[in-house]
Amino acid sequence: MTTTTTTAHRPDSTRRRTVGVWWLALSALAIAVFAPLPYLTESLVALARDDADIASNYAYRPKWQQAFFYTHIVAAGLALLLSPAQLASRIRLRAPRLHRACGRLVLLCIAVGGVAGLVLAPMNHAGAVGTAGFGMLAVLWVGCAGFGLRAIRRGDPTLHRRWMHRAFAFTYAAVTLRLWLILLVPLTGDFDRAYTFVPFLCWVPNLIVVEWLLRSRASRKIIPPVM
Repeated sequence: MTTTTTTAHRPDSTRRRTVGVWWLALSALAIAVFAPLPYLTESLVALARDDADIASNYAYRPKWQQAFFYTHIVAAGLALLLSPAQLASRIRLRAPRLHRACGRLVLLCIAVGGVAGLVLAPMNHAGAVGTAGFGMLAVLWVGCAGFGLRAIRRGDPTLHRRWMHRAFAFTYAAVTLRLWLILLVPLTGDFDRAYTFVPFLCWVPNLIVVEWLLRSRASRKIIPPVM
C-alpha cells in the first residue's frame, strides 16, 4: 500500500517541478530581455523625463557612475538569461561542454554585475536601506558564485550545484524585485515608498526557499524510502 501511494504521487510532483522550472525560465527570460531594453534604446535623460524612477536616479550622475549602471544591468541580465539553462540537469548531462562554457560566462557576468552592483549600492534609490540590502546582495551573489567555482575546481559537483543554486537565488532577485513592486506600489501608493521595501525582499525570501529545497533534497537522500 505504501509503495503504491508513493508511486501515485510522483506524477503530481513531477508536474509541479516542471511548472516551477518553466516559470523560472520564462520569468527570467522576460526580465532579462525586456527590463534592460529601455535603458539600451533610450538615454537616461529621456527616460527620466518620462518619470522613469530608476533612470531619474542616474540620469544626471557622473559618467563613470552611469557606466557602472549600464554594466550592472547588462551583466546581471545576461546572468539571469543563462542561469535557468545552467540549472537544467538534462543540459548538464547531455551537453557537458555547453554547460561548462555557459557556466564560465555566467560566473563572469555575476562577477562583473556583482562588483558593479556593489559600487552602485550607496547611490541607490532607496537610501540607507538600499545601501545595506543591495550591498549585501552583491557580496553574497559574488561570494556564492565564487564558492561554486572553487567546489567544481576541487572536483565536488554536488557542492558546486548547491552553491550555484544559492547564486541563482540572488540572480533571480531581478525578477522578484519587480514582482514585489507590482504588489507594493498599489499598496503604498508611491514608488519611492514601495522601493524602500525591496532591497531585502527581492533576495531574502529567494534564499530561504533555496535553502529549504536544498535541505529537503538532502533529507530525501539520507532517509531510505518506505517499503
